[in-house]
Amino acid sequence: MAPKADILDLSRVVSAPGDGSRLDLDVVPGRLVYGGQDYGVAGHAATARLDASRTTTGYAMRLRFVADVSGPCVRCLEPATVAVEVDSREVEDNSGEGSEADLRSPYVSGDELDLAAWAHDALALAMPEKFLCSDECAGLCPVCGESLNDGAPDTHDHETAPDPRWDKLRELKLERPESSS
Repeated sequence: MAPKADILDLSRVVSAPGDGSRLDLDVVPGRLVYGGQDYGVAGHAATARLDASRTTTGYAMRLRFVADVSGPCVRCLEPATVAVEVDSREVEDNSGEGSEADLRSPYVSGDELDLAAWAHDALALAMPEKFLCSDECAGLCPVCGESLNDGAPDTHDHETAPDPRWDKLRELKLERPESSS
């Protein structure tokens, strides 16, 4: 098991410009909430690889990990676990020159890297658009709410009531013209 780190002192990892380091660490991304539903990393932690290098004016970093995320399927609401791959990069330029806001990392303060916050946000961005228990998930019946995954699709059927907007047309008595042959 890799050492756990929430806050990492980058000056100890890469001390001089041009230095680089690769660390395997356990990160705890925390819980994610989408549409009122909780999603979390199985075991609460994931082993991550952090590549950090010191530039003349700051740091360049890359964080990679695979997390087994558990939560409800968006179609059938059954528990599901999906492996989510994270590959995120950050640059911290603390030279103070210019207004290059895109070269300032919100996760670095001085020489300290908030690894837990970065892992949380990177995981949130890497989450699949639809969190499914399987690609073939049929979801829930819109009429009765029963799971359509439990049986054959053709066995689940409901009588469809006629659309009430067509009632007046049904009252019309139309006569067919006799055909002359």
